[in-house]
Amino acid sequence: MTPHQSHGEQLLKINGTELCVETFGDRATPPIMLVAGSAASMLWWDAELCEQIAARGRFVVRYDHRDTGRSACYPPGQPAYSFTDLTLDVLGIQDVSGIERAHVVCQSMFGGIGLMLGVDHPDRVASLTFVSSSTGADDLPPPSSDLAMPAEPDASDAAAVVEYVVAASRAYAGGSPYFDEAEIRALVERDVARARSYASTLVNHYAIEFDGPARGGFGDIAAPTLVVHGDHDPLLPPAHGEALRDAIPGAELLVLEGAGHDLPRPVWDDFVSALARHTEGGRS
Repeated sequence: MTPHQSHGEQLLKINGTELCVETFGDRATPPIMLVAGSAASMLWWDAELCEQIAARGRFVVRYDHRDTGRSACYPPGQPAYSFTDLTLDVLGIQDVSGIERAHVVCQSMFGGIGLMLGVDHPDRVASLTFVSSSTGADDLPPPSSDLAMPAEPDASDAAAVVEYVVAASRAYAGGSPYFDEAEIRALVERDVARARSYASTLVNHYAIEFDGPARGGFGDIAAPTLVVHGDHDPLLPPAHGEALRDAIPGAELLVLEGAGHDLPRPVWDDFVSALARHTEGGRS
């Protein structure tokens, strides 16, 4: 095994629940915690992407949120947890991994986890990166009028679920020239087959309470912050990334040309290089 490859998945008892965690690379190097977006298991942080980050001298951690992948699931429509719980899950993973401070990378809706970590737990955060995320301000542009989402499937029909998620991924790509349907389909098929309950994956993150940070907002984040946004993003148009940059003191913005609400393979080099620069430093 080369030094940047996976150490394998583990099911761990964390924060009163069971979470599936996988790590890549040398544990003695700066740690990067990858937090996927809503309804996304760890698989949406592609293993090859994790290996590329680890190959730049980083210890990479990815995990399944509650109600995704191999982690604990709750009945559809009845998630027994809040944003605070999901934030404490990240800290719990850091604790069992021996990580005092992590470089945290949060995607989409779960940029809210990065907000709560940065504001309420600044001593545990070495830096923050927000990917395809937003401040959620009311004056930001709505989703593109071209964003046509498919009808929700019968969750008991695995084939229909796969078609639905592939179609949703195509829509979120926003007409990106980089959308690779064959690659996405293979990912979704693995994701659906691997999940404890994809019926819960489809709905539960959208039913949780956003209880928010206790100590402030985006303007109170002191950690070095990188904002990453695709110029084709139809769900959160580029103005959302610009607003996030402007709201966080000293934040920088990386615009990924040709990317939608995703991280397609052709932009990995730019993303990994920017993340490596942003997370330079010693063991945290």
